[in-house]
Amino acid sequence: MTIRVLLADDQALLRSAFRVLVDSEPDMEVVGEASDGAEAVRLAKERPTDVVLMDIRMPGTDGLAATRMISEDPALADVRVVILTTFEVDDYVVQSLRAGAAGFLGKGSEPEELLNAIRVAAGGEALLSPAATKGLIARFLAQGGADDRDPAHAERLDALTVREREVLVQVAGGLSNDEIAERLTVSPLTVKTHVNRAMAKLGARDRAQLVVIAYESGLVRPRVD
Repeated sequence: MTIRVLLADDQALLRSAFRVLVDSEPDMEVVGEASDGAEAVRLAKERPTDVVLMDIRMPGTDGLAATRMISEDPALADVRVVILTTFEVDDYVVQSLRAGAAGFLGKGSEPEELLNAIRVAAGGEALLSPAATKGLIARFLAQGGADDRDPAHAERLDALTVREREVLVQVAGGLSNDEIAERLTVSPLTVKTHVNRAMAKLGARDRAQLVVIAYESGLVRPRVD
């Protein structure tokens, strides 16, 4: 299956570089380029898209607003947004995750990291980026006010089984299905089933949203080193 990628960045040179990189992969193709968020949303609606590489700072409609528009549109439920940011530690990253982004990636990342992030986001398997992201998510959420627990999320956790809660905690730690299966001594398929059920019960569109809910509900406490 070919992963269809939409590029959204106000810098034409960066878009060109990303296009060359993505189109060089046999399992990927660039289906469009946008110079601002509004154009990205429009193209995502017009052209079948699996992943949007979204710059967070653009004129007019920025990446954060565009991400929210995409995540809230039922017609774009299968579209995953990977936020591109110049600064790894950025409060906007917290907001983008809450807006519905599948995750984020620093613009200084290696080409293989970018390509891997696209594949992971398209597959919905892990928390989308290099291993360093796993340790940063909690820090970002803490900076964004994770101590202000969301009672709505906390109440929805009551619908989860004990095992689904256990799996959710592991997902919040950035672990893949295979890693969780090894820790809990179950099969990856069983883990996938628990993850899917947790997503359905909590109204999460993907694993990144499960992570946000886990922190904002207080199920997992952010750790800042």
